[in-house]
Amino acid sequence: MTDPQLPPPYGSAPAVPPAYPGAPQPPSYGAPSGAQASPFPAPVGAGAPFPPAPQAPPGAYQVPVGGYAAPEGGYALPPAAAPQKSGLLGILALVFALLAAVASPVVAGIAGFEIGTRIPSGFDTTDPNFLSVLSPARDQVLWAEIAFWAGTVLGLAGIVVGIMAIVKKQRRALGVVALILSVLGAGVYWIVLTISLSLGTANGLGA
Repeated sequence: MTDPQLPPPYGSAPAVPPAYPGAPQPPSYGAPSGAQASPFPAPVGAGAPFPPAPQAPPGAYQVPVGGYAAPEGGYALPPAAAPQKSGLLGILALVFALLAAVASPVVAGIAGFEIGTRIPSGFDTTDPNFLSVLSPARDQVLWAEIAFWAGTVLGLAGIVVGIMAIVKKQRRALGVVALILSVLGAGVYWIVLTISLSLGTANGLGA
């Protein structure tokens, strides 16, 4: 016995009372015989189930569950290239080294030639009157001293910056070349100055 306030159970429809005594009872619409049962439940109060769900024909292509997997060994984007390091330290070290090993000896050579020409008799650094002996070429002596101290400072700067360029891998080749030139700069200075003084002295004696 069912509660009259509850809806009728699934698959059954309430009986429709006849309009007048003796009227024919309407037919009951139930599920046709031989029909395939639907996987979906029948709505409340409905006598006929939903039509059967369509099935894929045999041999049809079906999407795999979970989607498509990425193929192994397929095309992949190349890794991002590492940012190229700046070569400022290597270039700066080479500039300092060239100024110390080339520019400074050139200035010293020009000044030394003029000193030898103006003082052909030579001079002795232990002479008490050494400064008075250099008076005819005091400007050239001053330029030779400026070239020496400038070359010393630039050579030290080339050594320090060259080492930094090698350690930080910023144009290491230039850093190595700058380091070698800076170390050799002092020796090149004195060789050029000595040769230029000798040539200047020979030129002064021959004049």
